[in-house]
Amino acid sequence: PHVCRLYIKGEKQFYYRAQQFYEDVPASEEGMMGDFVEISKVDLEGSRQFLKRFGPGKAGTHRVLDCGSGIGRVTKGVFLPVFEKLEMADMMEHFLLHAHEEYLGADADRVETYYCFNLQEFTPPKNKYDVIWMQWVACHLTDKDLMNFLIRCKKSLRPNGVIIIKDNMARQGCKLDPIDSSISRHLDIMKVIINKAGLEVLAVEKQEGFPDVIMPVWMIAMQ
Repeated sequence: PHVCRLYIKGEKQFYYRAQQFYEDVPASEEGMMGDFVEISKVDLEGSRQFLKRFGPGKAGTHRVLDCGSGIGRVTKGVFLPVFEKLEMADMMEHFLLHAHEEYLGADADRVETYYCFNLQEFTPPKNKYDVIWMQWVACHLTDKDLMNFLIRCKKSLRPNGVIIIKDNMARQGCKLDPIDSSISRHLDIMKVIINKAGLEVLAVEKQEGFPDVIMPVWMIAMQ
């Protein structure tokens, strides 16, 4: 069911449009949440609870990689209290600069590395992370690039490490948003890509408490 390919007329354009979109997004919580800033607290709480099921005692708490981190909203709200060391990856330099210089405050010192990369071109260091978190960024990768990125992430995990994707999931098939150049996949399509990457799904959970106008958001843990 790789139906997402039909929507992407030319990968270069697909990625270029996203780059153009984020150039204009302010480095702020409002920017990160696309004007749905009021759901940020509910989102972070859902993530904290989901992480608890896979964090201490299962995956370790030594180091986390936040992919598509933006200014570090999830790093600040979910990871700082849990992990010793943090790393962030985002394609927009102005987001990472804002994270380091302002948003994370004194805690910025605990972020070891900021990677300014598109994920389709990023190879995380091997055997390094207890948790790799991808929120609202898998939607910016084509099926093939997402599968290949997950294969690279798998090699980046420490023993018992987990990858967690949190993203909009289409109610059926795939849905392209031409404005920010993102693609929302049905959960079953996402699972096919995960399996093709040689990963096993550990748990799937819907984020509760979002308004109905927002596409369903699901969390998937895998290793």
